[in-house]
Amino acid sequence: MRTHIMDLIQGDRLKSDAFNKVGLHVLPKGTTIRSEEIALLIRQNINYVDIEIREGEELTKPADKVDFSQRLRENFDLTIQGYQSIFLEALTTGKFNQSMVDDKLKPFLETIDDRKDVVSLLLTLGRDDVNIYNHSLQVGLLSYYIATWLGYSKEEVYNISKAGYLHDIGKSQISQSIRNRAGQLVDEELEEMKRHTKYGYDIIRSSMVDDETTALVALQHHEYEDRSGYPLGIGKNEIHPYAEIVAVANVYVDLTSSSEGHSKQSLITVLREVYGLGFGKLNERPVQALIHNLLPNFIGKNVLLSNGEMGTIVFNHPTDFFKPLVKVDDFFRDLSRERDIVIEEILLEA
Repeated sequence: MRTHIMDLIQGDRLKSDAFNKVGLHVLPKGTTIRSEEIALLIRQNINYVDIEIREGEELTKPADKVDFSQRLRENFDLTIQGYQSIFLEALTTGKFNQSMVDDKLKPFLETIDDRKDVVSLLLTLGRDDVNIYNHSLQVGLLSYYIATWLGYSKEEVYNISKAGYLHDIGKSQISQSIRNRAGQLVDEELEEMKRHTKYGYDIIRSSMVDDETTALVALQHHEYEDRSGYPLGIGKNEIHPYAEIVAVANVYVDLTSSSEGHSKQSLITVLREVYGLGFGKLNERPVQALIHNLLPNFIGKNVLLSNGEMGTIVFNHPTDFFKPLVKVDDFFRDLSRERDIVIEEILLEA
């Protein structure tokens, strides 16, 4: 049973050996967990360990897991419906009710607040039929986690998540034929689409008169540090820190969907691309926070390799993040050495 170290209790027993991030053996299989072992795991920066099933949990855990997943999806769907109402109000009136944002977003964030395995969460909520409504909620959700990892206060984390949730509200002013176009936009249509950032700024300023920061995020979430973004072409040190976080979340969600004229990519492929954008385009701090907090969650995940084999990630190389050690049946594949083999897909547990 894969368990976060902060969820360990006295008497738990390790089901497998525990290694730190550089591959050093820390605790052997069968170790009984006490406070000393938990302290050692913390010092070694080990986030997760495999433990034996606790007595009495064999029957209850699956039911609890199903219950959480069901509640999560229900809250996700309700929050999407809430965003749809907000979007339609902005479409017809040019503004929205700020209290509706809080009423819909806060309960959802409370549902996932203590969810430590963010990879499983993203896989659970990821959808092939991404539209502007669930895209906006996923950006708000990932912005919430990135802000948390960067050490922002609880209030700031919520405000950053809200800014992510509302970052595309300006698309309510874009004609539906352009907004829902699956293919390539022509130049005039592309220029109109880009105006959604300015429209979003105006809508949020009209709806949340005391909150210019959320409006700035809507305006700046397509700006890049090399000045290649829009609408103003501003660069590093000119982009609001909240907008830098939402920009990373927005790129990530775009790349994990199939709605932008490309096929859906695996999480590792997406993270590799986002990592590359952290050198000159996206701000390095939120990019590094995303990479270094998601990758440890990959350990223990089942994967499909490009050679057709299925295996389990058992170790992340500290110098080659995206080429882990994978256990396939009774042998190991070191993808840092077998460079022609890549991870095609990370599989969500049933």
